[in-house]
Amino acid sequence: MFRPGALRLRGFPLRGSRGRLLSVCGREGEENPPLPAERRWKDRAETVIIGGGCVGVSLAYHLAKAGMKDVVLLEKSELTAGSTWHAAGLTTYFHPGINLKKIHYDSIKLYEKLEKETGQVVGFHQPGSIRIATTPVRVDEFKYQMTRTGWHATEQYIIEPEKIQEMFPLLNMNKILAGLYNPGDGHIDPYSLTMALAAGARKYGALLKYPAPVTSLKPKSDGTWDVETPQGSMRANRIVNAAGFWAHEVGKMIGLEHPLVPVQHQYVVTSTIPEVKALKRELPVLRDLEGSYYLRQERDGLLFGPYESQEKMKVQDSWVTNGVPPGFGKELFESDLDRIMEHVEAAMEMVPVLKKADIINIVNGPITYSPDILPMVGPHQGVRNYWVAIGFGYGIIHAGGVGKYLSDWILHGEPPFDLIELDPNRYGKWTTTQYTEAKARESYGFNNIVGYPKEERFAGRPTQRVSGLYKTLESKCSMGFHAGWEQPHWFYQPGQDTGYRPSFRRTNWFDPVGSEYKQVMQRVGVIDLSPFGKFNIKGQDSIRLLDHLFANVIPKVGFTNISHMLTPKGQVYAELTVSHQSPGEFLLITGSGSELHDLRWIEEEAVKGGYDVEIKNITDELGVLGVAGPHARKVLQKLTSEDLSDDVFKFLQTKSLKVSNIPVTAIRISYTGELGWELYHRREDSAALYDVIMNAGQKEGIDNFGTYAMNALRLEKAFRAWGSEMNCDTNPLEAGLEYFVKLNKPADFIGKQALKQIKAKGLKRRLVCLTLATDDVDPEGNESVWYGGKVVGNTTSGSYSYSIQKSLAFAYVPVELSKVGQQVEVELLGKNYSATVIQEPLVLTEPIRNQLQKKGGKDKI
Repeated sequence: MFRPGALRLRGFPLRGSRGRLLSVCGREGEENPPLPAERRWKDRAETVIIGGGCVGVSLAYHLAKAGMKDVVLLEKSELTAGSTWHAAGLTTYFHPGINLKKIHYDSIKLYEKLEKETGQVVGFHQPGSIRIATTPVRVDEFKYQMTRTGWHATEQYIIEPEKIQEMFPLLNMNKILAGLYNPGDGHIDPYSLTMALAAGARKYGALLKYPAPVTSLKPKSDGTWDVETPQGSMRANRIVNAAGFWAHEVGKMIGLEHPLVPVQHQYVVTSTIPEVKALKRELPVLRDLEGSYYLRQERDGLLFGPYESQEKMKVQDSWVTNGVPPGFGKELFESDLDRIMEHVEAAMEMVPVLKKADIINIVNGPITYSPDILPMVGPHQGVRNYWVAIGFGYGIIHAGGVGKYLSDWILHGEPPFDLIELDPNRYGKWTTTQYTEAKARESYGFNNIVGYPKEERFAGRPTQRVSGLYKTLESKCSMGFHAGWEQPHWFYQPGQDTGYRPSFRRTNWFDPVGSEYKQVMQRVGVIDLSPFGKFNIKGQDSIRLLDHLFANVIPKVGFTNISHMLTPKGQVYAELTVSHQSPGEFLLITGSGSELHDLRWIEEEAVKGGYDVEIKNITDELGVLGVAGPHARKVLQKLTSEDLSDDVFKFLQTKSLKVSNIPVTAIRISYTGELGWELYHRREDSAALYDVIMNAGQKEGIDNFGTYAMNALRLEKAFRAWGSEMNCDTNPLEAGLEYFVKLNKPADFIGKQALKQIKAKGLKRRLVCLTLATDDVDPEGNESVWYGGKVVGNTTSGSYSYSIQKSLAFAYVPVELSKVGQQVEVELLGKNYSATVIQEPLVLTEPIRNQLQKKGGKDKI
């Protein structure tokens, strides 16, 4: 049976527990001796990077190579200390998300050429990788992932069991149904990789200083930093925290509590296995998703690493409570084979030669997890010129791409592509230590679970960030998690299946959402919109600031508009509603996931331009209720003395009024496209406001609706969504946002000149609205669009249209395929469905219907 070899299983030393990666796996790293320590010192630096793991060194390499002078990296002990040196070194093009595929791609392409560029051996093996499906739902997941990869540069294929056995002849094929194969995947020696990046960084002029622990960080009034070490202090224009599991301690120096948790991860290395040694070519990396482990060839043996369940995995609690022990750098934890034994048994069943293999090493080292397993990358809100590259559970595959991504952002003033899921500002004050630990446990344990669309994870919920309606609604609906908030996705119907039932096909929420859709279209519905991000901006320069930030004109006092902040290159950084409440005072509203993302940009521009303004984040102070549907006016009019008639309270007007003696700021706007108001009020008044509205609407048949129904409604009205139809990868012209972009306004808003150039050159693609005739599956976004046997574009979001009883989707396609009536295909779960470009919107908005009715009666509509 699978058994330990010469080394003790518990507490065995690895070269005095301080050896390089060679001492763990015997890798190619021995060919690269440690680089000599720098003796130079600088008093000034353009960028100071704190942390000498693969991520920090990659950033130093990319910044220096791109031409930045005075790049300094400070490492507290030696390069690779922390998590890098003991990593298993896996590299893969695959990622279940969309944007991180680009990071993986950039990393692998860099690693392929790094040895030639630097003269340093990197030990890069590319035998490919196979994910194994042993259940039908896994096969569905593979099909789902294929359509999300088709419009990327990454090669990926579903392969049959026969091909899997040919590529990995040591497998027990009894349960295998299919494989997801990525050519070019593999593994790299983390130590050698880091040393090659370091050699490159030095070649291009960066200073890598170690040992040089940072002891103090002091912000200066001009936005620079004093960085203090035992060797002396240094003035930096910006600092980047890339300190690995020390990142939390670095953040605390400036009063930040980065949500990071150190977890223990084990992998096992075997001695030579005769059947492996006899192979003519290296085995592809194997990922047994049901067994929850990875396995790869390590010389003539095997290396495999499991991800235990959240109940069995181990968080390094003492570090969370007391901090990382001083001097910890290249040590390992005591191994614990019992904790991973069920995965060992699964591996032995899948790869039977393991049963007679000897263990020569069990590596149990610390890695850092964020609550959602994704790293935090970019500038941090609330602190000038403080950037982070922290929380990497998979630092080796992320290092190359993240170094390039951050370098481009720092040098060019905007992110090179959309990567909002890594925004460090997705967390906030609601992200407590208890929440972080609960989510890190869940994320680790869920490493290999099926990744469904509309996935929800429930550990650590609810946070302190619940609306005033949470207790009223929690038993009536399926809640979704939005930046710490709980928000109803859909409401249970009597006699129907309730609860969370994820699926790649239509599931238990399909019919209830249809009922909510009809509720809003035919009667009146109420939705909790409290998760919106909300900012108050006022001051003598407030109009000048907003005119500089937004591509739209500034609304008149008492009115609201939709406005977009663009990047210098003319991409859509954010979409907000801007309400001019009183002269020079504005209420800005953004989506829940964009709150601090948008606030950081606004604050940075205010400081950069020297604007005299006061910016206040009031997100947690205000609750929001949306009331929408043909009877919305009738219901609300019962509760207020304010005249809500169409002529007096116009579309996009905003007024302060009282609803049953509860003060609200009412904006006549609704993302449903129907008659409606958003009611902003004190958070503590939410329950009372909800109750009076629901009571007042009994005669009109009032009821609740959630975000799933709102999504179906907004798609029929052709309303775009930030993060889907528009983001840092798109410009507003191709997204169909010309109406909101005023190129002729006097102010030279950010991105104006770039947008003029884009317009002059002409567009290559356009956003279109598609209808699809499907069966039991609907588009949701990021699926491949086909034409003439080739992938030509991608969907951005989708839903079922309950009005025409077909699927509906937005998609980017080449301009020549964007005409109404054009036929294309959309790939869903391995099948291409016919799709047609339609005239948008599918359903006219209520204000447009009203205008047409006044002009020419029902025939016009």
